[in-house]
Amino acid sequence: MKAQVLKQHGTIDEIIFQAEFDTPKPGPGEVLIRVRACALNYHDIFTMRGMPGIKVPLPVIMGIDAAGEVAELGEGVTGWSSGDRIIVDPINRKTGKLFGEMVNGGLAEYAVVDQDQLVGLPDSLDFATGAALPCAYGTAYRMMVARGNVSKGEKVLVLGASGGVGTCCVQLGKLAGAHVIVAASSQEKLDKLADLGADEGVNYAEHDFKDWVHEHHGKPRIWGEGGVDVVVNFTGGDTWVRGLRCLTRQGRMLTCGATAGFDPKTDIRYIWTFEQSIIGSNGWDKSDIEALLVLVSDGRLKPSIERRYPLSETRQAFADLEARRAFGKLIIEP
Repeated sequence: MKAQVLKQHGTIDEIIFQAEFDTPKPGPGEVLIRVRACALNYHDIFTMRGMPGIKVPLPVIMGIDAAGEVAELGEGVTGWSSGDRIIVDPINRKTGKLFGEMVNGGLAEYAVVDQDQLVGLPDSLDFATGAALPCAYGTAYRMMVARGNVSKGEKVLVLGASGGVGTCCVQLGKLAGAHVIVAASSQEKLDKLADLGADEGVNYAEHDFKDWVHEHHGKPRIWGEGGVDVVVNFTGGDTWVRGLRCLTRQGRMLTCGATAGFDPKTDIRYIWTFEQSIIGSNGWDKSDIEALLVLVSDGRLKPSIERRYPLSETRQAFADLEARRAFGKLIIEP
């Protein structure tokens, strides 16, 4: 089979296209899938570069999110048949291993997964839509709905809103009846976010989002109004403290990552003075993917897909992702 293989950590140049990679065989309880679509995530960039404290078995085929068809059943597999349309839940909950990181993933024509990782894909949805859901949209759903309890009438500020997680957060916020404010790096992205339902937007390349919030929604006061009810912050770094300063009294910071830095300096006096809540959200449950499929199938949620690439152009897709040129998801179609 054809595959894109990471043989050592480093830059995009370390991703090697192989036209004759051995097609895997499913073991007991496993299923071979024919990959029809693989969505990239920023986690793939971290895997490519190498992550402190995480030893990835190299060489490895990256690609966390995949959708396709059942091609072959391993011994003992029940409930599935050849040709069934499926999404892969990237987490093997028996071993704790992540598809596309600790085991070979979706940047290939075929992949092997445990039968418990399969989620049925309705005929009404294409493979790219299915592949867009698990990591980014599953993370957003868990953060906004299962953990964050975003509610009608709340003001929600979404930082880094133009990526996969962010675009889903915008749509979920609107579904909940919230007033959604987005931060993005260009007017073009803000316009696209408005099309998804965003009520207001701030270009953080031109304006400090904290100052913008204080100007448009008031500076938070200990015993009064001002600020926003919820800040969605999965970037961390220098946005962390400024995000806390946007929160109204008893406001909530939702976080599921730290792409810009994980150890910002925080004055905890501000947290207890304003009675703030910091709510962490880690990944997704299989039930979160199933709930998303319901929302997508009935038209209430639509994954934002920026661009599709053949497997041979995987390096270009990584370059676009790394440079943050994408709005929404980037899809590889083997």
